[in-house]
Amino acid sequence: MLEPKVNVKQGRLFLDKHFSGESIDYRQIISLFLPILVDQAFVVGLNVVNTAMISSSGVAAISAVNMIDSLNIFLISVFIAVSTGGTVVVAQYKGSGNELMVSKAAAGAVSSVSLMAFAIGLFGIVFHGPLLHLLFGAASPEVMSNARTYLIGSSLSYLGIAVMEAVCGALRGIGRTRVSLVLSLIMNFSYVLLNFVFINGLHMGVFGMTIAINTSRYLAAVCALIYLFRLDSSLRVKIRDLLALNWTMVKRIMFIGLPFAAEQMFFNGGKILTQIFIVSLGTYAIATNAISSSLAGVMQIPANALSLTLITVVGQCMGSRNTKDARKFVKSFLWLSSASFAFMALLIFPVFHPLVSLFHPPEEIVRDIFIVFLINSIAQIPLWSVSFITPSALRAAGDSKFTSIVSMLSMWLFRVVLGYVLGIVLNMGIVGVWLAMNCEWGVRGFIFLRRFLGEKWVQHKVI
Repeated sequence: MLEPKVNVKQGRLFLDKHFSGESIDYRQIISLFLPILVDQAFVVGLNVVNTAMISSSGVAAISAVNMIDSLNIFLISVFIAVSTGGTVVVAQYKGSGNELMVSKAAAGAVSSVSLMAFAIGLFGIVFHGPLLHLLFGAASPEVMSNARTYLIGSSLSYLGIAVMEAVCGALRGIGRTRVSLVLSLIMNFSYVLLNFVFINGLHMGVFGMTIAINTSRYLAAVCALIYLFRLDSSLRVKIRDLLALNWTMVKRIMFIGLPFAAEQMFFNGGKILTQIFIVSLGTYAIATNAISSSLAGVMQIPANALSLTLITVVGQCMGSRNTKDARKFVKSFLWLSSASFAFMALLIFPVFHPLVSLFHPPEEIVRDIFIVFLINSIAQIPLWSVSFITPSALRAAGDSKFTSIVSMLSMWLFRVVLGYVLGIVLNMGIVGVWLAMNCEWGVRGFIFLRRFLGEKWVQHKVI
């Protein structure tokens, strides 16, 4: 009877040693992490279900959705990056104990992100034709027709997801991750339910998917604003706060958000260029990439949750100027993230074939999917965490310019160029493109780790 008690005590001592400090303890970190983990699991899991559903409409449909999603990620990442800037500023004010400025930072984040999303959505609608022909002109007419429908529908939905993301970012900054989880679940469950109705029930294909994405995102935005104005007891944001922009606060948010936005534009721009390589390899290569990306997303669920949690943790540590705690938590999150990849690999490999069968892939590409998944799974264990966890910590401390410059250069000098050489020149196809991505993780991870071990990243002052 004593053994379970001893194990529990040892577990608490372990958590206290590695995940507790003067700024925050392991109980608070767990309460931050678990809702984000559940959120990431549902987002990725529901994305897999959606990809599987649209794949029932044919290879042309899944290829079009995958192509436009690479462009969607490029455009959406701009205002999500600014939302992350809001999270950092809110977290640092929370750590410093200045509640009035926490409220102003939250209002500034929602206003600036919404305006940016509206402008980007309008750009996507007006210039959808030139964008498609410039980026994916080599695609077949059937794929291009589906892509046009999906791009216009996605652009219409940007404002909805921007409002939801900005509110969730502010809530994560003060540690209210459960509320952001509920909002995310509202959006994603309604999306899957409507996709099931429009795609599987009414057989509306990609057009049905665009109706579902708009309805779910604006529903989540309305719920987020209702919570912010009527139910929230911490941020205390009023409608007039959103309409009257506080430019001083917007500048603070942009100090973090704009370098990250530029990084995301260049980073995802590189992904789009890589996607162009893949389009030239044919429809089967596009489908292989889409399914492999979905599986990789499943592998990254715990690690992505840790990365998002660390922004709040380090932000609050730096707000109270406790650099010792910040360094300690980054180290703990790094090895925990790497361990999560080993765990996920052990979980997924035994069910690989049943999982892939959900996407209805042609038999000819199953082997390629397995090879890509195997290589990527092995590479993620040592390389992903230093490449993505570390810059989250640096950014939360205000070291946003350095992380953005490194990410942009590594993306274009290694992933894009090496991807073209391996995938196209050396005729390695989709496997070569993914190998190049893994190599780029190693390069940027090495640079970020060296930065973390130095002193410059803790010398920034955001507030």
